[in-house]
Amino acid sequence: MISETTKARFAREVAKYPPDQKQSAVMACLAIVQQEQGHVSPESEAEVAEYLGMPPIAVHEVTTFYNMYNQHKVGKYKLNVCTNLPCQLRDGLKALQHLEQRLGIEMGETTPDGLFTLQQCECLGACADSPVMLVNDRTMCSFMSADKLDQLIDGLRKAEGVA
Repeated sequence: MISETTKARFAREVAKYPPDQKQSAVMACLAIVQQEQGHVSPESEAEVAEYLGMPPIAVHEVTTFYNMYNQHKVGKYKLNVCTNLPCQLRDGLKALQHLEQRLGIEMGETTPDGLFTLQQCECLGACADSPVMLVNDRTMCSFMSADKLDQLIDGLRKAEGVA
């Protein structure tokens, strides 16, 4: 399942650590798998574990601990809304509910067109900017009122040529 090209990329990451600490490259290896496959499957986790000489459960713990690893196929735009307590006190949950209604999906689901996956996440470290969300694990969006959420969704749909 994991190609020789991928294993070569793993080797470059492993080389950054002392030989007896190659498991330190687990996050980088999982990121490589996700870049190439779109998500980290249980089979990929097992192969990363074998490559790094780790128990498979240890790799699975990393995959499930961090929001940035997709455990199943996700939409082109992954929307992570912070619902940690400070954000909930500043309408984080309302933002998530608004997106559920607007997109016609529940948290954890993907729109039928494959464009959006909606997730909740733990602290994004921007409590004062709440409600906050992270788009595709890279772009932080702050003060996400219902109007700003609608503008974001409309803008992303327009960029994809979908009205």
